[in-house]
Amino acid sequence: MKSSRIVFPGVRQVIHEAFETPVPKAGEVLVRNRYTLISTGTENRVFTRNFDAGMYWDDWIKYPFCPGYSAIGEVVALGDSVSGISLGQRVAFRGFHASHGAVAAANVVPVPDGLDDKDAAWFALAKIAFMGARASDYRAGDSVLIIGAGPIGQMSVRWAAAAGLEHIVVVEPVESRLKLALPGGATAIINKPVDQCRDDVLAATGGKLPRIVNDATGNAGVFDAALGLAADFGRVVMLGITGSPSRQRLSKDVIIRGLTIIGAHDAHNDAEWNNVTVPRLFFSLASRGRFDLAGLNTHIFRPQDAAVAYETATTRLGETMGILFDWTKE
Repeated sequence: MKSSRIVFPGVRQVIHEAFETPVPKAGEVLVRNRYTLISTGTENRVFTRNFDAGMYWDDWIKYPFCPGYSAIGEVVALGDSVSGISLGQRVAFRGFHASHGAVAAANVVPVPDGLDDKDAAWFALAKIAFMGARASDYRAGDSVLIIGAGPIGQMSVRWAAAAGLEHIVVVEPVESRLKLALPGGATAIINKPVDQCRDDVLAATGGKLPRIVNDATGNAGVFDAALGLAADFGRVVMLGITGSPSRQRLSKDVIIRGLTIIGAHDAHNDAEWNNVTVPRLFFSLASRGRFDLAGLNTHIFRPQDAAVAYETATTRLGETMGILFDWTKE
């Protein structure tokens, strides 16, 4: 049986190709995907190769490259020694943009009844943002400034709201993205460049700079401004890896005001919080209405139209948020 997948053969090249459907090995399940969600930050960087030579991205990205890591589908076959998972069960897993994927049964997460496939597909981006929330070490009544209202910023807003923060301020120059942050729990939105918003941040947080600043942009130029917007002895969380780390320089704020800078990344897993346990929490909150996802999905494409999807993702930033491939429409 033939399956299909999306592949980047080279820079700014994308194809939809056939491949042999994998056979699940012992301990694996075969999933027929329904939807996969584009991680626009990561995948745009891979697609355009927009990063400095010799850094993390350069080591990881080799063409041909299979993009994607957020899949929702239905279990259609079980390998030997699999228990606790049923044929026909709806699951989430870290899979490529493909019609089928074989994955270790231990790494799939059941999707609760009543949660829409397209909303459930945000689980991987929610998990990444969770690592930023965890690194932030939120306390009840805290204040946070979230820089960037893209997909990771949107998820960061929602984790901050779930944690019970008093002030959740979002700064973003694209107004359409800010509007999606409000139903997610933002208490104030600022439609300005980050280096021009200090007075607005103070007004939104009762005259005190926030203890926590989350940079959810992956933009090296944001770093200096982020340092200046944290309270004395505050914490600046860098969520993601920029393409140009040499542009991220320490300012006088770090030592003079005693700031802590901490990196957060998808790979920061442990026995308590990982690719299984965080999605379970996300699904629980979303199913109970505590993690608002309404309006986040803006575009759905057939896999055959992948070239259009990635061109849209890279050239129409202000019009996009959640971009999905619908594998039921092949």
